[in-house]
Amino acid sequence: MCLEQVEPVTHIAYLSVHLQYIGWHGGCDLTDLKCEFSREKANSQHHNNLDIMSLMTANAMIQAQLSSLCDQFSTFFKEAPTHAAIAPGRVNLIGEHTDYNDGFVLPMAIERQTLMVASFRDDDQVHLKSTAFDEKAIFSLSSNIPTGEPTWSNYLRGPISYCLEKGITPPSGFNVLLDSTVPGGGGLSSSASLEVAMATLVETLADKNLDPVQKALICQKAEHIYAGTPCGIMDQFISAMGQEGSALLIDCRSHETTPVKLDDPNIVIIITNSNKAHELSGGEYAERREQCESAARTLGVKALRDATLDQLKDAREKLDPVTYRRALHIITENQRTLEAASVLNNGNFLAMGPLMFASHESMKNDFEITTPELDLLVTLAADMAEQGVIGSRMTGGGFGGCTVTLAYAEYAMPIMKSLCTRYREQTGIEPSAFITRPAAGARPLTVTQYTSM
Repeated sequence: MCLEQVEPVTHIAYLSVHLQYIGWHGGCDLTDLKCEFSREKANSQHHNNLDIMSLMTANAMIQAQLSSLCDQFSTFFKEAPTHAAIAPGRVNLIGEHTDYNDGFVLPMAIERQTLMVASFRDDDQVHLKSTAFDEKAIFSLSSNIPTGEPTWSNYLRGPISYCLEKGITPPSGFNVLLDSTVPGGGGLSSSASLEVAMATLVETLADKNLDPVQKALICQKAEHIYAGTPCGIMDQFISAMGQEGSALLIDCRSHETTPVKLDDPNIVIIITNSNKAHELSGGEYAERREQCESAARTLGVKALRDATLDQLKDAREKLDPVTYRRALHIITENQRTLEAASVLNNGNFLAMGPLMFASHESMKNDFEITTPELDLLVTLAADMAEQGVIGSRMTGGGFGGCTVTLAYAEYAMPIMKSLCTRYREQTGIEPSAFITRPAAGARPLTVTQYTSM
Protein backbone atom coordinates (compact mmCIF):
# COMPACT_ATOMS: atom_id res chain seq x y z
CA MET A 1 0.00 0.00 0.00
CA CYS A 2 1.28 3.47 -0.80
CA LEU A 3 0.00 6.93 -0.37
CA GLU A 4 0.70 10.64 -0.16
CA GLN A 5 2.04 12.28 2.96
CA VAL A 6 0.02 15.25 4.19
CA GLU A 7 1.67 17.99 6.19
CA PRO A 8 1.47 19.62 8.64
CA VAL A 9 -1.41 17.50 9.95
CA THR A 10 0.00 13.97 9.97
CA HIS A 11 -1.85 10.77 9.22
CA ILE A 12 -1.48 9.58 12.77
CA ALA A 13 -3.14 12.80 13.91
CA TYR A 14 -6.05 12.09 11.59
CA LEU A 15 -6.27 8.59 13.04
CA SER A 16 -6.17 9.73 16.65
CA VAL A 17 -8.61 12.65 16.41
CA HIS A 18 -11.60 10.71 15.07
CA LEU A 19 -10.58 7.08 14.96
CA GLN A 20 -14.13 5.88 15.48
CA TYR A 21 -15.05 7.08 11.97
CA ILE A 22 -12.28 5.18 10.19
CA GLY A 23 -12.67 1.90 8.29
CA TRP A 24 -11.24 -0.01 5.37
CA HIS A 25 -13.12 0.17 2.07
CA GLY A 26 -13.46 -3.59 2.33
CA GLY A 27 -14.25 -3.55 6.05
CA CYS A 28 -12.18 -4.40 9.14
CA ASP A 29 -12.20 -3.51 12.81
CA LEU A 30 -10.32 -0.50 14.09
CA THR A 31 -7.82 -2.61 16.04
CA ASP A 32 -6.71 -4.25 12.80
CA LEU A 33 -6.33 -0.84 11.19
CA LYS A 34 -4.17 0.50 14.02
CA CYS A 35 -2.03 -2.64 14.02
CA GLU A 36 -1.57 -2.45 10.25
CA PHE A 37 -0.42 1.16 10.55
CA SER A 38 1.98 0.31 13.40
CA ARG A 39 3.49 -2.63 11.56
CA GLU A 40 4.05 -0.62 8.41
CA LYS A 41 5.53 2.29 10.34
CA ALA A 42 7.92 0.02 12.20
CA ASN A 43 8.95 -2.21 9.31
CA SER A 44 8.98 -0.09 6.15
CA GLN A 45 11.22 2.82 5.24
CA HIS A 46 8.45 3.85 2.84
CA HIS A 47 5.71 4.09 5.49
CA ASN A 48 5.09 7.79 4.81
CA ASN A 49 3.43 6.79 1.53
CA LEU A 50 0.89 4.41 3.05
CA ASP A 51 -2.64 5.32 2.08
CA ILE A 52 -3.99 5.88 5.56
CA MET A 53 -6.32 8.63 4.31
CA SER A 54 -7.73 6.24 1.72
CA LEU A 55 -8.85 4.09 4.65
CA MET A 56 -11.00 6.91 6.01
CA THR A 57 -14.41 8.03 4.90
CA ALA A 58 -14.57 11.45 3.27
CA ASN A 59 -16.54 12.90 6.19
CA ALA A 60 -14.05 11.53 8.70
CA MET A 61 -11.16 13.14 6.82
CA ILE A 62 -12.94 16.49 6.78
CA GLN A 63 -13.87 16.26 10.45
CA ALA A 64 -10.34 15.36 11.52
CA GLN A 65 -8.74 18.04 9.35
CA LEU A 66 -11.15 20.74 10.49
CA SER A 67 -10.86 19.82 14.16
CA SER A 68 -7.08 20.10 13.97
CA LEU A 69 -7.30 23.35 12.00
CA CYS A 70 -9.63 24.94 14.55
CA ASP A 71 -7.21 24.03 17.35
CA GLN A 72 -4.32 25.60 15.41
CA PHE A 73 -6.40 28.71 14.69
CA SER A 74 -7.13 29.16 18.40
CA THR A 75 -3.44 28.83 19.21
CA PHE A 76 -2.33 31.29 16.55
CA PHE A 77 -5.08 33.94 16.74
CA LYS A 78 -5.96 33.48 20.46
CA GLU A 79 -9.66 32.98 19.73
CA ALA A 80 -11.92 30.32 18.28
CA PRO A 81 -12.94 30.45 14.62
CA THR A 82 -16.56 31.21 13.80
CA HIS A 83 -16.76 30.44 10.07
CA ALA A 84 -15.39 27.71 7.82
CA ALA A 85 -15.41 26.70 4.14
CA ILE A 86 -14.18 23.81 2.04
CA ALA A 87 -13.28 23.38 -1.63
CA PRO A 88 -11.95 20.17 -3.19
CA GLY A 89 -9.17 19.54 -5.63
CA ARG A 90 -10.01 17.72 -8.82
CA VAL A 91 -8.85 15.02 -11.17
CA ASN A 92 -9.64 15.18 -14.85
CA LEU A 93 -10.74 11.79 -16.13
CA ILE A 94 -10.29 12.85 -19.75
CA GLY A 95 -10.25 16.04 -21.82
CA GLU A 96 -6.83 17.65 -21.38
CA HIS A 97 -6.09 21.20 -22.60
CA THR A 98 -9.49 21.24 -24.31
CA ASP A 99 -10.98 23.77 -21.88
CA TYR A 100 -9.28 26.87 -23.29
CA ASN A 101 -10.19 25.62 -26.77
CA ASP A 102 -13.91 25.95 -25.90
CA GLY A 103 -14.12 22.17 -25.77
CA PHE A 104 -15.29 19.47 -23.39
CA VAL A 105 -13.75 18.15 -20.19
CA LEU A 106 -14.76 15.39 -17.79
CA PRO A 107 -13.37 16.11 -14.30
CA MET A 108 -14.53 15.07 -10.88
CA ALA A 109 -13.91 16.60 -7.46
CA ILE A 110 -11.67 14.47 -5.25
CA GLU A 111 -11.59 13.60 -1.57
CA ARG A 112 -8.68 15.94 -0.94
CA GLN A 113 -9.53 19.52 -0.09
CA THR A 114 -8.62 22.98 1.14
CA LEU A 115 -10.22 23.97 4.43
CA MET A 116 -10.32 27.51 5.77
CA VAL A 117 -11.48 28.76 9.15
CA ALA A 118 -11.97 32.40 10.06
CA SER A 119 -13.14 34.96 12.59
CA PHE A 120 -14.04 38.62 12.29
CA ARG A 121 -11.63 41.38 13.31
CA ASP A 122 -12.50 44.81 14.73
CA ASP A 123 -10.72 46.62 11.86
CA ASP A 124 -10.61 46.38 8.05
CA GLN A 125 -7.50 44.22 7.85
CA VAL A 126 -7.28 40.69 6.47
CA HIS A 127 -4.74 38.40 8.11
CA LEU A 128 -4.03 35.20 6.14
CA LYS A 129 -2.05 32.29 7.57
CA SER A 130 -1.34 28.87 6.07
CA THR A 131 -0.36 25.73 7.98
CA ALA A 132 2.18 25.07 5.23
CA PHE A 133 4.19 28.30 5.53
CA ASP A 134 5.61 30.48 8.29
CA GLU A 135 4.82 33.82 6.66
CA LYS A 136 1.53 35.66 7.20
CA ALA A 137 -0.11 38.01 4.69
CA ILE A 138 -1.72 41.24 5.93
CA PHE A 139 -3.62 43.75 3.79
CA SER A 140 -6.66 46.02 3.92
CA LEU A 141 -10.08 44.81 2.83
CA SER A 142 -10.74 46.72 -0.39
CA SER A 143 -11.88 46.03 -3.95
CA ASN A 144 -8.44 46.92 -5.29
CA ILE A 145 -6.27 44.50 -3.33
CA PRO A 146 -2.74 44.43 -4.79
CA THR A 147 -0.59 41.38 -5.34
CA GLY A 148 2.02 40.94 -2.65
CA GLU A 149 4.06 38.72 -0.40
CA PRO A 150 4.09 35.94 0.50
CA THR A 151 3.53 34.65 -3.04
CA TRP A 152 0.98 32.01 -2.02
CA SER A 153 -1.31 34.77 -0.75
CA ASN A 154 -1.96 35.97 -4.31
CA TYR A 155 -4.18 32.94 -4.86
CA LEU A 156 -6.37 34.35 -2.06
CA ARG A 157 -6.05 38.08 -2.65
CA GLY A 158 -7.64 37.77 -6.10
CA PRO A 159 -10.84 35.98 -5.05
CA ILE A 160 -11.31 38.37 -2.12
CA SER A 161 -10.91 41.40 -4.38
CA TYR A 162 -13.30 40.10 -7.04
CA CYS A 163 -15.89 39.04 -4.45
CA LEU A 164 -15.90 42.61 -3.16
CA GLU A 165 -16.39 43.89 -6.71
CA LYS A 166 -19.50 41.69 -6.94
CA GLY A 167 -20.90 43.11 -3.71
CA ILE A 168 -19.95 40.12 -1.54
CA THR A 169 -18.59 42.25 1.30
CA PRO A 170 -17.93 41.02 4.85
CA PRO A 171 -18.86 43.53 7.57
CA SER A 172 -15.24 43.87 8.75
CA GLY A 173 -11.78 42.47 8.27
CA PHE A 174 -11.08 38.87 9.24
CA ASN A 175 -8.45 36.34 10.25
CA VAL A 176 -8.01 33.18 8.16
CA LEU A 177 -6.10 29.96 8.70
CA LEU A 178 -6.00 27.45 5.85
CA ASP A 179 -4.87 23.88 5.41
CA SER A 180 -4.87 21.78 2.24
CA THR A 181 -4.60 18.05 1.64
CA VAL A 182 -4.50 18.57 -2.14
CA PRO A 183 -0.97 17.67 -3.26
CA GLY A 184 0.77 20.79 -4.55
CA GLY A 185 2.40 20.56 -7.96
CA GLY A 186 0.56 17.36 -8.81
CA GLY A 187 -1.86 18.63 -11.43
CA LEU A 188 -4.82 18.17 -9.06
CA SER A 189 -5.82 21.84 -8.98
CA SER A 190 -4.44 22.78 -5.60
CA SER A 191 -4.53 26.43 -6.74
CA ALA A 192 -8.19 26.30 -7.81
CA SER A 193 -9.03 24.64 -4.50
CA LEU A 194 -7.42 27.59 -2.68
CA GLU A 195 -9.21 30.17 -4.82
CA VAL A 196 -12.65 28.59 -4.59
CA ALA A 197 -12.33 27.94 -0.85
CA MET A 198 -11.43 31.60 -0.35
CA ALA A 199 -14.40 32.83 -2.38
CA THR A 200 -16.70 30.45 -0.51
CA LEU A 201 -15.36 31.67 2.83
CA VAL A 202 -15.96 35.31 1.82
CA GLU A 203 -19.52 34.34 0.89
CA THR A 204 -20.20 32.88 4.31
CA LEU A 205 -18.54 35.83 6.07
CA ALA A 206 -20.70 38.22 4.04
CA ASP A 207 -23.80 36.03 4.39
CA LYS A 208 -24.39 36.48 0.68
CA ASN A 209 -23.85 34.05 -2.18
CA LEU A 210 -22.60 34.26 -5.73
CA ASP A 211 -24.02 32.16 -8.53
CA PRO A 212 -21.71 29.10 -8.67
CA VAL A 213 -20.76 29.79 -12.29
CA GLN A 214 -19.96 33.38 -11.44
CA LYS A 215 -17.86 32.24 -8.48
CA ALA A 216 -15.89 29.87 -10.70
CA LEU A 217 -15.32 32.63 -13.25
CA ILE A 218 -14.00 35.18 -10.74
CA CYS A 219 -11.65 32.52 -9.35
CA GLN A 220 -10.41 31.80 -12.88
CA LYS A 221 -9.88 35.54 -13.34
CA ALA A 222 -7.92 35.60 -10.08
CA GLU A 223 -5.57 32.89 -11.36
CA HIS A 224 -5.07 34.81 -14.61
CA ILE A 225 -4.43 38.21 -13.02
CA TYR A 226 -3.02 37.48 -9.58
CA ALA A 227 -1.12 34.23 -10.24
CA GLY A 228 -0.19 34.83 -13.88
CA THR A 229 -1.45 31.50 -15.25
CA PRO A 230 -3.81 31.68 -18.29
CA CYS A 231 -5.79 28.60 -17.21
CA GLY A 232 -9.06 27.39 -18.68
CA ILE A 233 -12.29 27.20 -16.70
CA MET A 234 -12.33 23.51 -15.77
CA ASP A 235 -10.46 23.59 -12.46
CA GLN A 236 -12.51 26.31 -10.80
CA PHE A 237 -15.78 24.92 -12.21
CA ILE A 238 -15.38 21.44 -10.78
CA SER A 239 -14.09 22.71 -7.43
CA ALA A 240 -17.12 24.99 -7.13
CA MET A 241 -19.74 22.62 -8.54
CA GLY A 242 -18.53 19.06 -8.03
CA GLN A 243 -21.15 16.47 -7.14
CA GLU A 244 -20.70 13.49 -4.88
CA GLY A 245 -20.96 10.30 -6.92
CA SER A 246 -20.65 12.00 -10.29
CA ALA A 247 -18.10 13.41 -12.67
CA LEU A 248 -19.14 16.51 -14.61
CA LEU A 249 -19.12 16.85 -18.37
CA ILE A 250 -18.42 20.55 -18.84
CA ASP A 251 -19.00 22.43 -22.07
CA CYS A 252 -16.33 25.09 -21.71
CA ARG A 253 -18.04 27.39 -24.22
CA SER A 254 -21.59 27.43 -22.90
CA HIS A 255 -20.59 26.56 -19.31
CA GLU A 256 -23.29 23.90 -19.34
CA THR A 257 -22.58 21.03 -16.96
CA THR A 258 -23.97 17.51 -17.20
CA PRO A 259 -23.53 15.02 -14.32
CA VAL A 260 -21.97 11.73 -15.37
CA LYS A 261 -22.68 8.98 -12.87
CA LEU A 262 -19.62 7.36 -11.32
CA ASP A 263 -21.10 5.89 -8.15
CA ASP A 264 -20.67 2.18 -8.78
CA PRO A 265 -19.18 0.82 -5.52
CA ASN A 266 -17.12 -1.67 -7.53
CA ILE A 267 -15.19 1.10 -9.32
CA VAL A 268 -12.61 3.49 -7.86
CA ILE A 269 -10.18 6.10 -9.06
CA ILE A 270 -6.50 5.75 -8.15
CA ILE A 271 -4.37 8.87 -8.34
CA THR A 272 -0.63 8.26 -8.47
CA ASN A 273 1.77 11.16 -8.05
CA SER A 274 5.05 10.79 -9.96
CA ASN A 275 6.49 13.35 -7.54
CA LYS A 276 8.09 15.16 -10.42
CA ALA A 277 6.96 18.72 -9.86
CA HIS A 278 4.19 20.14 -12.06
CA GLU A 279 4.64 23.85 -12.81
CA LEU A 280 2.41 25.71 -15.25
CA SER A 281 3.75 29.23 -14.92
CA GLY A 282 6.98 28.41 -16.73
CA GLY A 283 5.75 29.15 -20.27
CA GLU A 284 4.85 25.69 -21.61
CA TYR A 285 1.14 26.15 -20.90
CA ALA A 286 1.01 29.55 -22.57
CA GLU A 287 2.97 28.18 -25.54
CA ARG A 288 0.47 25.35 -26.06
CA ARG A 289 -2.40 27.81 -25.84
CA GLU A 290 -0.83 30.09 -28.45
CA GLN A 291 -0.25 27.13 -30.78
CA CYS A 292 -3.89 26.08 -30.51
CA GLU A 293 -5.11 29.60 -31.20
CA SER A 294 -2.81 29.81 -34.22
CA ALA A 295 -4.22 26.55 -35.57
CA ALA A 296 -7.78 27.80 -35.11
CA ARG A 297 -7.00 30.98 -37.06
CA THR A 298 -5.50 28.96 -39.91
CA LEU A 299 -8.54 26.69 -39.99
CA GLY A 300 -10.88 29.68 -39.95
CA VAL A 301 -12.74 28.67 -36.80
CA LYS A 302 -13.39 30.49 -33.55
CA ALA A 303 -11.74 27.72 -31.54
CA LEU A 304 -10.49 24.20 -32.18
CA ARG A 305 -13.70 22.89 -30.66
CA ASP A 306 -15.34 23.90 -33.96
CA ALA A 307 -12.83 22.12 -36.20
CA THR A 308 -13.23 18.62 -37.63
CA LEU A 309 -10.58 16.05 -38.32
CA ASP A 310 -11.24 16.37 -42.05
CA GLN A 311 -10.74 20.14 -41.89
CA LEU A 312 -7.44 19.65 -40.12
CA LYS A 313 -6.21 17.10 -42.65
CA ASP A 314 -7.18 19.39 -45.54
CA ALA A 315 -5.17 22.24 -44.00
CA ARG A 316 -2.12 20.17 -43.17
CA GLU A 317 0.11 21.92 -45.70
CA LYS A 318 -0.76 25.30 -44.16
CA LEU A 319 0.35 24.28 -40.67
CA ASP A 320 3.82 23.57 -39.40
CA PRO A 321 4.19 20.00 -38.06
CA VAL A 322 4.14 21.00 -34.40
CA THR A 323 1.00 23.13 -34.69
CA TYR A 324 -0.68 20.35 -36.67
CA ARG A 325 -0.01 17.85 -33.89
CA ARG A 326 -1.30 20.25 -31.25
CA ALA A 327 -4.56 20.66 -33.14
CA LEU A 328 -4.80 16.92 -33.75
CA HIS A 329 -4.70 16.27 -30.03
CA ILE A 330 -7.42 18.82 -29.24
CA ILE A 331 -9.82 17.63 -31.94
CA THR A 332 -9.44 13.95 -31.11
CA GLU A 333 -9.47 14.61 -27.35
CA ASN A 334 -12.83 16.35 -27.62
CA GLN A 335 -14.18 13.30 -29.42
CA ARG A 336 -12.79 10.97 -26.76
CA THR A 337 -14.26 13.09 -23.97
CA LEU A 338 -17.78 13.01 -25.37
CA GLU A 339 -17.51 9.27 -25.94
CA ALA A 340 -16.20 8.78 -22.40
CA ALA A 341 -19.20 10.58 -20.90
CA SER A 342 -21.51 8.35 -22.92
CA VAL A 343 -19.89 5.04 -21.94
CA LEU A 344 -19.69 5.99 -18.25
CA ASN A 345 -23.35 6.99 -18.18
CA ASN A 346 -24.15 3.57 -19.62
CA GLY A 347 -22.01 1.85 -16.99
CA ASN A 348 -19.70 0.50 -19.70
CA PHE A 349 -16.50 0.95 -17.72
CA LEU A 350 -14.45 -1.39 -19.89
CA ALA A 351 -14.99 0.91 -22.87
CA MET A 352 -13.46 3.76 -20.85
CA GLY A 353 -10.07 2.04 -20.71
CA PRO A 354 -9.06 2.35 -24.39
CA LEU A 355 -10.16 6.00 -24.38
CA MET A 356 -7.90 6.79 -21.42
CA PHE A 357 -4.89 5.02 -22.93
CA ALA A 358 -5.48 6.73 -26.31
CA SER A 359 -5.69 10.09 -24.56
CA HIS A 360 -2.33 9.50 -22.92
CA GLU A 361 -0.70 8.54 -26.21
CA SER A 362 -2.06 11.71 -27.79
CA MET A 363 -0.71 13.84 -24.94
CA LYS A 364 2.64 12.09 -25.25
CA ASN A 365 3.08 12.21 -29.04
CA ASP A 366 0.93 15.09 -30.28
CA PHE A 367 0.68 17.57 -27.40
CA GLU A 368 4.03 16.59 -25.87
CA ILE A 369 3.18 17.30 -22.24
CA THR A 370 3.98 13.99 -20.56
CA THR A 371 7.25 13.03 -18.89
CA PRO A 372 9.17 9.73 -18.85
CA GLU A 373 7.94 9.20 -15.29
CA LEU A 374 4.28 9.68 -16.23
CA ASP A 375 4.71 7.44 -19.26
CA LEU A 376 6.18 4.75 -17.02
CA LEU A 377 3.28 4.92 -14.57
CA VAL A 378 0.77 4.49 -17.40
CA THR A 379 2.76 1.59 -18.85
CA LEU A 380 2.90 -0.09 -15.46
CA ALA A 381 -0.85 0.34 -15.07
CA ALA A 382 -1.49 -1.07 -18.54
CA ASP A 383 0.54 -4.14 -17.60
CA MET A 384 -1.99 -4.82 -14.81
CA ALA A 385 -5.08 -5.13 -17.01
CA GLU A 386 -5.56 -8.67 -15.75
CA GLN A 387 -5.13 -7.51 -12.14
CA GLY A 388 -8.01 -5.03 -12.16
CA VAL A 389 -6.81 -1.95 -14.04
CA ILE A 390 -9.34 -0.65 -16.59
CA GLY A 391 -7.56 2.43 -17.94
CA SER A 392 -4.91 5.00 -17.07
CA ARG A 393 -3.60 8.32 -18.32
CA MET A 394 -1.71 11.41 -17.32
CA THR A 395 -3.97 14.02 -15.76
CA GLY A 396 -3.57 17.77 -15.39
CA GLY A 397 -1.59 20.32 -17.34
CA GLY A 398 1.39 18.04 -17.81
CA PHE A 399 5.17 18.33 -17.48
CA GLY A 400 4.99 16.33 -14.25
CA GLY A 401 2.30 15.53 -11.76
CA CYS A 402 -0.10 12.60 -11.58
CA THR A 403 -1.78 9.79 -13.43
CA VAL A 404 -5.43 8.81 -13.01
CA THR A 405 -6.31 5.12 -13.13
CA LEU A 406 -9.77 3.58 -13.31
CA ALA A 407 -9.81 0.24 -11.50
CA TYR A 408 -11.97 -2.35 -9.81
CA ALA A 409 -12.31 -1.54 -6.11
CA GLU A 410 -11.45 -5.00 -4.81
CA TYR A 411 -8.01 -4.83 -6.44
CA ALA A 412 -7.24 -1.19 -5.68
CA MET A 413 -4.82 -1.69 -2.80
CA PRO A 414 -2.68 -4.34 -4.57
CA ILE A 415 -2.65 -2.17 -7.70
CA MET A 416 -1.40 0.84 -5.72
CA LYS A 417 1.25 -1.22 -3.98
CA SER A 418 2.51 -2.68 -7.26
CA LEU A 419 2.50 0.68 -9.06
CA CYS A 420 4.46 2.40 -6.33
CA THR A 421 6.94 -0.44 -5.81
CA ARG A 422 7.74 -0.94 -9.48
CA TYR A 423 7.93 2.80 -10.17
CA ARG A 424 10.33 3.32 -7.25
CA GLU A 425 12.48 0.40 -8.38
CA GLN A 426 12.78 1.76 -11.92
CA THR A 427 13.18 5.47 -11.20
CA GLY A 428 14.58 5.77 -7.68
CA ILE A 429 11.76 8.26 -6.99
CA GLU A 430 9.33 7.71 -4.12
CA PRO A 431 5.80 8.03 -5.59
CA SER A 432 2.55 8.50 -3.69
CA ALA A 433 -0.97 7.35 -4.40
CA PHE A 434 -4.46 7.44 -3.02
CA ILE A 435 -7.94 6.16 -3.78
CA THR A 436 -10.80 8.57 -4.30
CA ARG A 437 -14.40 8.67 -5.39
CA PRO A 438 -16.25 11.71 -6.78
CA ALA A 439 -16.65 14.28 -4.00
CA ALA A 440 -18.95 17.23 -3.37
CA GLY A 441 -17.94 20.73 -4.44
CA ALA A 442 -17.24 23.87 -2.41
CA ARG A 443 -19.51 24.71 0.49
CA PRO A 444 -19.54 26.44 3.88
CA LEU A 445 -19.08 24.30 6.99
CA THR A 446 -20.49 24.74 10.46
CA VAL A 447 -17.50 24.81 12.77
CA THR A 448 -19.24 23.28 15.79
CA GLN A 449 -20.65 20.47 13.67
CA TYR A 450 -17.19 19.18 12.84
CA THR A 451 -15.31 19.98 16.03
CA SER A 452 -17.72 18.52 18.55
CA MET A 453 -17.25 14.88 19.51
